[in-house]
Amino acid sequence: MRVRPETAEDFPAIRALTQASFHEANYGWDDAANALDRMRLAGSLALSLVALNMDEAVIGHIAFSPITVSDGTTGWFDLAPLSVMATRQRTGIGGSLIVRGVAEMRAAGARGIVVMGDPAYYSRFGFQPVPDLTLQGAPTEWLLALPLEGEAPSGAIRLSPGFLGSP
Repeated sequence: MRVRPETAEDFPAIRALTQASFHEANYGWDDAANALDRMRLAGSLALSLVALNMDEAVIGHIAFSPITVSDGTTGWFDLAPLSVMATRQRTGIGGSLIVRGVAEMRAAGARGIVVMGDPAYYSRFGFQPVPDLTLQGAPTEWLLALPLEGEAPSGAIRLSPGFLGSP
């Protein structure tokens, strides 16, 4: 497996992978592929990586986009979506994408990352619930933060343009 930044040639494969991953997992968020398209259009993807198999086919994808926090904290990003081909899940691809993505975000000067996801999975990468951090409509126990510098912010999170609607 090889991980690299996405290219325009990857967009159709990323879209298909994201649609399949979120449909099969039944997370209740069927708009992930459209959200990626909108964030690209809005220029709000800070980092987007793909995992490739030996044939150079896309088998995993991760994206990071900036967020704003009501307390004025800057330099924080959202990890979403993370997608892995169903037949390759539970083989370390998602974890490799997270580790590489977090390392690249840290190197780029990010102060922290939030993710909306299963605490049992994301806690192994250092993500923890932050009771004083909220995202409208999100269960607080599934909103997790990974401070890369200093403490986690407190307040309401606003996702990047395009994430939940038009760019």
